[in-house]
Amino acid sequence: QVQLVESGGGLVQAGGSLRLSCAASGRTFSTYTMGWFRQAPGKERESVAKISGGGTAIYYADSVKGRFTISRDNTKKAVYLQMNSLKPEDSAIYYCAATTNYYRSTYDYWGQGTQVTVSS
Repeated sequence: QVQLVESGGGLVQAGGSLRLSCAASGRTFSTYTMGWFRQAPGKERESVAKISGGGTAIYYADSVKGRFTISRDNTKKAVYLQMNSLKPEDSAIYYCAATTNYYRSTYDYWGQGTQVTVSS
């Protein structure tokens, strides 16, 4: 029903920036809350940010607040994660995901992930 493809990951020095993109298929993209998650080796997956369908409700994890910005372009069916002032602890596979309800913790669709590696 919804397919998600992440891109934009890579290797960056600490203090640098990356912008992740998530391209979505589907006919009702604007109705979905979109989230970014990350998972580092040996650690559980954690929520990084989410944005409601219309972009009016946004959440950031405390660990990234002030450094990361989530945005979306419903005309392009895309969601972005601008990551600034990157730290080695930000290294992880980053996933975008979609849910029909901003207040749900369960997401219905997931991308394959994109690797972000921040060197010290």
